[in-house]
Amino acid sequence: MDNTPTTDTSAPAALGLLADKVAFITGAGRGIGAAAARLFAREGARVLLAARTEAQLKAVTEEVRAAGGTADYVVCDLADAAGARAAVDRTVDLYGRLDVAFNNGATIQTPGPMDQLPEADFDHVYAVNLKGVWLAMVAQIAAIRATARTGAIVNNSSVGSLMGNPELPAYGAMKRAVNSLTESAAVTYGPEGIRVNAIAPGHTATEMIRTWEADSPGLVERLKAHTPLRRAADPDEIAQAAAWLLSDRSSYVTGTVLRVDGGARA
Repeated sequence: MDNTPTTDTSAPAALGLLADKVAFITGAGRGIGAAAARLFAREGARVLLAARTEAQLKAVTEEVRAAGGTADYVVCDLADAAGARAAVDRTVDLYGRLDVAFNNGATIQTPGPMDQLPEADFDHVYAVNLKGVWLAMVAQIAAIRATARTGAIVNNSSVGSLMGNPELPAYGAMKRAVNSLTESAAVTYGPEGIRVNAIAPGHTATEMIRTWEADSPGLVERLKAHTPLRRAADPDEIAQAAAWLLSDRSSYVTGTVLRVDGGARA
């Protein structure tokens, strides 16, 4: 018997990585979130963009639509429980279900030692970067359960969560807690077929890094010097990792924090 594989040249072209998925993306107005919105739509997903700035959301949504994708947006304060639930519910109202979610939205602190960080700033970083992720995940899990039944969530962490972070101590601490939430959720919801992972980007060319550079001149060159690939990531490169983790091609991957850092933590 001949077991040699054969190629069916009549087979249709491969579907996109996220074909027929409904995706919810936070922090989608710029940077990695905007790149994710464009990429997920190109890969076949219907996307719902959420962030605080309507002008940015509208611009990205129109860009996705102009390229032939399906997108809409909702203005959302990640730190507000009712707003987070309403944003996820809007996804279900528009598209009928929720399959995957990328929790990318975050805020940065003013760089400096922890004893110089005002309490109000610490509280704000906590509210957005940790509580906001928790609120979003709770709403997303409920929506996936009620509609698609199985699905995947990716949280955007940071390579700065994997080590001491003296310049951004509150930011690093919240992102490390996000890693823990991710792992706990993976264990809790894995039996239901809901996968939960995180990505830990390194130096990425975003507005957040440009703001940090303004406060700490020379930062970008220092980051490049500590990155074996000797460059910053493009936001699309980070979005690609999130897309793979959300896709069925990573169907046996859950509870991981995937470094996407150009080798910075190698």
